[in-house]
Amino acid sequence: MDPNLFQWKTQGQSFLGRLQTWVHLLDPTLLLSSDAEIRKAHASIASGEKLDKKDEPARILALSSVHADAGAPLPLVFRPPALLPISGPLFVASLLPHSSVKPALFWQFLLQSYSAGFNYANRNSSTEPDKKTSLRQLLLVAGTVSYATCGGALPQIFISRLGVRSPPVQTFFRSILPIPLSAALAFFSVFTVRSEETERGIQVFDDDGNPVGISKAAGEKAVMETALSRAALFGATAALPNLLVLLLKRTRFFQRNSLLVAPSRHISAALALGLMIPVSFSLFPQLGTVKREELEEELQAGAAGRQLFYHRGL
Repeated sequence: MDPNLFQWKTQGQSFLGRLQTWVHLLDPTLLLSSDAEIRKAHASIASGEKLDKKDEPARILALSSVHADAGAPLPLVFRPPALLPISGPLFVASLLPHSSVKPALFWQFLLQSYSAGFNYANRNSSTEPDKKTSLRQLLLVAGTVSYATCGGALPQIFISRLGVRSPPVQTFFRSILPIPLSAALAFFSVFTVRSEETERGIQVFDDDGNPVGISKAAGEKAVMETALSRAALFGATAALPNLLVLLLKRTRFFQRNSLLVAPSRHISAALALGLMIPVSFSLFPQLGTVKREELEEELQAGAAGRQLFYHRGL
């Protein structure tokens, strides 16, 4: 078991504990660290010695920048601290009331491409012997991006193609429909990009960190938990600014100062995303648990203890 997973095992089994950890892990200044510094930090927490306060910066750097299966630094743009700076502007732009279909498709393509790349980079790769991307996986990612891009632009497509002019109907397509749509597309992206984990299975470990075998049941649970957490992230982030704008438009102040509506939407969307990222990442443990009776029969016989552990991915 990777040292990162041992750290999550000792400090990441409660929601509040995970939330506190993720607040530190999402610090954008961690992106300034070099690969050499990241490898050094990862090696220092792998020494087996008990960590104290002076080791905390190394622990934070390793947890935020190293893939727990490959043991190597993650690509810079797909590290957790990069999620808000990169996806924030893309998500805000995707929520804008576009005047035509093309800009809606453009911003959705950028957002869905980055989301698919983030999901793939932070997957569980414990059963990939050569760690190389297969043609099938590339097609899955490309198909996911294509479908999610078209799905995300559906509100604007409906408005443009149907010639919607009614304000209540436009409000539904621009402010209400994007909320469940954002959650559904986020779930879909994780579920399809990481579908190989459910088909091939992932590595499970006993209480001492020793590998027990490959389990499809654990793979299904890992992908489902991550998909639900991502749906919560983007669904809640879409809900807050859209519902806030609907309320603000009904006040006299914003009716007189309509130019303030757009900045309010942008600021609230960015704040919602910033708040929801650590919350969504903390919904489920990074080192997940699965009961022995839920595993495949061939693994139950050789498994010690009542539960086993697996790397959920992100």
